[in-house]
Amino acid sequence: MNKKEAYEQVKGKLDSLGIVIETVEHEPALTTEQADSFIVGIDGVRTKTMFLTNKKKTAWFLVILDEDTRMDMKGFGEAAGTKQIKMASADSLFDKLKLPPGVVSPFGLLNNDDHDVQVYIEKAILDEKRMSFHPNTNEMTVFIDTPDLLRFLEDIGHPAHVLEM
Repeated sequence: MNKKEAYEQVKGKLDSLGIVIETVEHEPALTTEQADSFIVGIDGVRTKTMFLTNKKKTAWFLVILDEDTRMDMKGFGEAAGTKQIKMASADSLFDKLKLPPGVVSPFGLLNNDDHDVQVYIEKAILDEKRMSFHPNTNEMTVFIDTPDLLRFLEDIGHPAHVLEM
């Protein structure tokens, strides 16, 4: 799927739900710092989205955090009720969400045919008006209102769990 198709998949789903987003096109962003440089001055919490698994690769997690929050893998494992949490491999990311590393976002859940990925969002950012994510391509950033993101997740069968970090 090329960047236009990836974006159109996301935009089409959001449009079908009546969700309005702000989109910024930019050169490929390979780090959160680089991505931030393309969206300076636009309101919205800057997020990082991590794709995690347990040691046995029997549980999958998409975790959305403020980009400045440090991930506590052990604490997350306790919150999620599993042990030995680690970053999922690039192969697992592609298998489950059809995404390459560096493009992880909740919109990849549109490609989770098995509906086996659990979503966790850091409690501290749920009070923010809106959040920013890549729309399955790192050549764009979209801003979505937080209640709309939660509604999107519910609609696609991936309701968010609240994570206290």
